[in-house]
Amino acid sequence: MLNKEKIGQILTDLRGEASREEVAKAVGVSVSAWQMYENGQRIPKDEVKVRIASYFKKTVGEIFYS
Repeated sequence: MLNKEKIGQILTDLRGEASREEVAKAVGVSVSAWQMYENGQRIPKDEVKVRIASYFKKTVGEIFYS
């Protein structure tokens, strides 16, 4: 099972100095959705996971299943 809090921390770490707005726009989600991912309130749908992984130049497994 996916750990929402752990994924949220990974996404926050990956975002680094970039703004939430910048990353949300780049992966095609709302800022509020991105905020929920980072806060561990929600896990992205599979197609969004792929876009997030692509944006950060990681695999879906590295981010969501490590």
